[in-house]
Amino acid sequence: MVGPLRVMMLTWEFPPRIIGGISPHVYYLSKNLAKDGVKVYVVTCDFPGAPDHEVIDGVEVFRIDSYKNPSPDFASWVYLMNMNMQKEAAAINKTLGGVDVFHAHDWLVANAGIGLKHVFRRPLLATIHSTEIGRRNGLHSDYERMIHETEAWLTYEAWRVICCSKYMVSHVKWAFNLPEDKVVMIPNGVDAGEYEKSTVDLSQFRKRFALPEEKIVLYVGRLVYEKGIQVLINAVPKILEKVNAKFVIVGNGYMKEPLWEHVKRMGLAHKVLFTGFVDEETLRNLQKCADVSVVPSLFEPFGIVALEAMAAKSPVVVSDTGGLSEIVEHDVTGVKVYPDNIDSLAWGVTRVLLDEGYANRLRENAYRVVLEKFNWAKISQQTKSVYERVLNEYSRTLWA
Repeated sequence: MVGPLRVMMLTWEFPPRIIGGISPHVYYLSKNLAKDGVKVYVVTCDFPGAPDHEVIDGVEVFRIDSYKNPSPDFASWVYLMNMNMQKEAAAINKTLGGVDVFHAHDWLVANAGIGLKHVFRRPLLATIHSTEIGRRNGLHSDYERMIHETEAWLTYEAWRVICCSKYMVSHVKWAFNLPEDKVVMIPNGVDAGEYEKSTVDLSQFRKRFALPEEKIVLYVGRLVYEKGIQVLINAVPKILEKVNAKFVIVGNGYMKEPLWEHVKRMGLAHKVLFTGFVDEETLRNLQKCADVSVVPSLFEPFGIVALEAMAAKSPVVVSDTGGLSEIVEHDVTGVKVYPDNIDSLAWGVTRVLLDEGYANRLRENAYRVVLEKFNWAKISQQTKSVYERVLNEYSRTLWA
């Protein structure tokens, strides 16, 4: 290979378009790969106000038109978006003189990634951030089966499949019947330095969300069943029996309205605040203010929200499931509770809120682990090594 390693990443979300965890993952991974000498090109969907082409921290970003074709539903939109992404990415690749590797993030860009692999006869890697069978606890409709089959096709076509936790490695191998040597684990990461930049007076900021005598219990995430937000809401009365707290719920989702109605029926509207979506600076300051951050997921491939809370030095209470089980060591870097168990969750939250010494020990231990194990410089080096191994194998094939 002559010159730097060249990688084209495909993703349906990239800042300022943020829908879930893929957007920050690709942002931090790509810019740290660029620091590590890799030439990274990100091809993603357009976003109002964002330029079609720009360079961010050494990463060249191309935003392609995703909305000019009329789409009757989301599945049709994904199909048409992939057609356009493949066409635009192929043109970009030709002007660049060809990249070494294509890297697709999740099923939403599977068709484009697979098409580019075959057009240019270059290796395709896939990062599977989550699976439909895991999110839905099975496959219950043709729509869900369509997504599952797309994921299966992507993992089949990929030279390597990257997963962010040991749990996801075993889950993906089982879900798609993959051989042992095809799947590799590289953890997700967090930039702890981002939490040190703010100059906001936190004592004043905190007053926007809670009274001085109230402890802040923070939930950040989509308001959907698999994230377990309903478990936390149902635990609110039990927690309030032992400690004066305000529950700050950040995020949107289809469960928002029914949960708010449930809170009002319990007579606790003054104790629960649904903020909806908040900007990154507000979110980071909230995480720094939180007396405890709760991640009550029923299914969690990794649990980036827990990692972000740990970077913000907020003590965490998490479900003992999926990737969360690997991130948090019980009684050392956080508290693990039984998934989908109201009593267990209430116990974990009050355990942290009623013992300041214990909470401080958790936050300091967790912060140290974040710096040592989940830093993006280390993660980008691991990813670069996978690219290099794949290219070495590729060089001995007929395609090369």
